[in-house]
Amino acid sequence: MGFERSLADRKGKQFFELPKETTKNNKSRKNRRRSKKPSSPIQKLYETCKQVFASTDTGIVPSLEDIQRLQSVLDKMKAVDVGLSPEMPYFRTTADEGTPPITYLHLYENNKFSMGIFCLPPSGVIPLHNHPGMTVFSKLLFGTMHIKAYDWAEVGAENGISASVDASNGTAPSSIRLAKVKVDANFTAPCDSTILYPADGGNMHCFTAVTACAVLDVLGPPYSDHDGRHCSYYLDFPFTKFSAVDGKLIPEAERESYAWLEEREQPEDLAAVGAEYRGPKIVESR
Repeated sequence: MGFERSLADRKGKQFFELPKETTKNNKSRKNRRRSKKPSSPIQKLYETCKQVFASTDTGIVPSLEDIQRLQSVLDKMKAVDVGLSPEMPYFRTTADEGTPPITYLHLYENNKFSMGIFCLPPSGVIPLHNHPGMTVFSKLLFGTMHIKAYDWAEVGAENGISASVDASNGTAPSSIRLAKVKVDANFTAPCDSTILYPADGGNMHCFTAVTACAVLDVLGPPYSDHDGRHCSYYLDFPFTKFSAVDGKLIPEAERESYAWLEEREQPEDLAAVGAEYRGPKIVESR
């Protein structure tokens, strides 16, 4: 995959002086001046995000129409649209590495939404984490990625599911909480973008690179410790790991669809680095 031409190259062609020959040529030149150059895919994504997330806040989901509009733009995005290819250094591993580092390319952020790209070499992992009060769009630009995602289980007598484990034997953490598996599958590009919501769609998820891959993320609103949108990390345990209070209310055949999650500190082996985004520029509008 090739890189898109730089903005400087494009600008140079815009100002190339045409021969002054006939009235017809002059008129054609004026028409070209008046024609508006189409936006780049990343610029279109930025402008769509700005409109879709204009009125959103923590826990507020955009309208179905806006979700479909943004998803349609993302579905068309390709690696070349952001200046990426699998041959770049971000996606390489060496034999002496432990957990391969993940590279994050920051595209844009304001108080309404953020855009960025995660570049994962083979076996790279983004550990299980959440997106509190946020709507998140993810587009796999190339490669194959395994996604495992959970939502908190709807618990209570009306659902026949217990919310807690039996910690009386001292082996189960008292802070552990029941979750339901939403996604557990491989995704290979080209594929449609995915969406998760504040309380549905797999708000807590883990990415594992089967091959080198890149994923473009749009978060609305973005993480913010000040506004209570802090990223939490989790350990997951099979449902059968611990004894559950009234656990028999979940049929045995369905227990693989549930897991116990325990909040943890950020994993020490999380190797993530930032790098400068060098793809087509985003022109911020008012």
